[in-house]
Formats: sequence, structure tokens, C-alpha cells
Amino acid sequence: MKPQSQELTANRDLWAGFWRLADPKITLASMSSILLGGCMVAADGDLDVLWLIVTIFAYFAIEVAKNASGDIYDYETDMAVAIDDRTDFSGGKRVLVDGLLSRSQTWGIALTFYAIGISCGAVIVFIREPQAIWIGVLGLILAWSYNGPPGRFAYRGLGELDVAICYGPLICLSTYLIQLGELTSQTILISLPLGILIAAFLWVNEFPDYKADIKAGKRNMVVRLGRLRASRMLPLLQASAFLILALLPLAGLPTGVWLGGIAIIPSALLSYRVWQDPEQCYRHYPISPLALIAFLLMSLGSGLGLLI
Repeated sequence: MKPQSQELTANRDLWAGFWRLADPKITLASMSSILLGGCMVAADGDLDVLWLIVTIFAYFAIEVAKNASGDIYDYETDMAVAIDDRTDFSGGKRVLVDGLLSRSQTWGIALTFYAIGISCGAVIVFIREPQAIWIGVLGLILAWSYNGPPGRFAYRGLGELDVAICYGPLICLSTYLIQLGELTSQTILISLPLGILIAAFLWVNEFPDYKADIKAGKRNMVVRLGRLRASRMLPLLQASAFLILALLPLAGLPTGVWLGGIAIIPSALLSYRVWQDPEQCYRHYPISPLALIAFLLMSLGSGLGLLI
């Protein structure tokens, strides 16, 4: 039998590892898209709180599962990240690298939460909205394929597009569909700026991992472009989000959605810092938190503008 102290340490590590994978801050991207979709629902009809909770829980489960499976497939990449390059937002969850979980425990969490997410999706499809199956299947494929085979989009320069689609139109549109049983082009359009800013958040998080990603053959867009050119592309990526936001009233959306434009403040500061020092900006400035604040403000501002 194991000494009690060893069992307590193992239990603490298991809990600490699980918490890293299920930390609520990991869901901020998906929750911001659900929030925007929910505001669109409230503007067009009645919001069913129970089904909103089911939707939130389904996406939370898939987030945990994706993080767990991603930590397994990114193990060699995460191992190569230098200590000085590690941040709270990059370099993976490191549950394997830091020895908090074994590979089998991590797989157990991944498969359990994929099963929970799929079960929630099945409840939605069979009880609430059959059309949601297509979005659910696509979302599951994109979530797995970000790191997992055979797609491994993050290694092929497609991870940023994957994220923009998932956390923009796909989650926002599914929230609307589950609530009101229909798909609208306006819901897709209003989610595009948010999806782009969340992709910009990923883009920024790739700067600290740059050298490790090169060693591991992870050919994301920052690796393909190099830090210097990637720093020049970042403001263009963000500007495209605000341009789409500015044009939304032409598609029949209220001008109140322009409140999401408040996100331009952290976005501009972020772009300036990365442009100024693309090689080491993440060591001196909170560039990832700024990118996170930007997409949260976009969601909150545009969502409030819909309700007003």
C-alpha cells in the first residue's frame, strides 16, 4: 500500500491537473460567443435559460476535453518551451510536462469530457433542435482536429482559421439555433468580428512559443511568417474585425453594435507593443491579457448594443 502522504500528494496533483484543464478562464472565448448569441436571441425573441445552461455546459465539457487531448498531442512542443518563454496563456496546460497527470489520466479526462459534451449535444438534438446536429458534428471535428490527427490544423497553419470559425460563427450561431430554431445571416455577421479577435488572441499567444514550435514542426502562422512579419500582420487582422463591425448596420443590425468598438483600445495598445518588440514583447508587457480583454469587450459591447 502507498503511504498516506504519497496518496495525498497524488490526489493533490490529480486535482491540480484537472483544474488546469478545467480552469473557468479557458472558457472565456466560448462564453463570449455564447453571450453574443444569447443577446441576439434576446433581441429577436425569448431566451430559454434552461437550454442556455445546457449549451454552456456542453461547450465547457468540450473545452476541457480539447485541452486534455491537446496537452497529449502537444507534449513534445510544450517540453521545448523555455522557462523564460512560458506565460499563463501559452505553452499549453503543461499537466504532463509538470508531472501533475499521467498520460492515462489525461486521456481519461479527455474521453470523459468528450463523452459529456457529446451527450449534452445529443440531448439538444433529440429534445430541442434536430438541426443542431450539423453544427455539433462540425464543432466536434474542429475541436479535435486543432491538435489531433489526422487534421492537426495547428501544425499546418490552419489553427487560426479553425479558432476564428469555432469561436465566432459556429458557437454564436448554435446558441441562436438552439434557442429560436432558425439560422440567420445576421447572427453569422455579428459573430465575425468576435471570431477574428479571438483568433488574434491565439496569434499573440504563439509569439512566446515561437522557438519551441519551430523545433516541433508546428507550422502555425507566426512560425510561417516569422515574429517580425507576424507583428506587422497583427494590426491588419484586428483592423479587419473593426471594419466588419463598422459595416454591420448595412446588413440591418442596429448601430448599437458599434459599442463593441470599445475593444479598439486594448487592441491598439496590443498591436503597438507587439510591433515595437516582436521578439520579447511578451516578457515585458501583458500582451495576452490585452488580447483577451479586447475580445471580451467586443462581445460585451456588441451584445449590449443589440439589447439597447
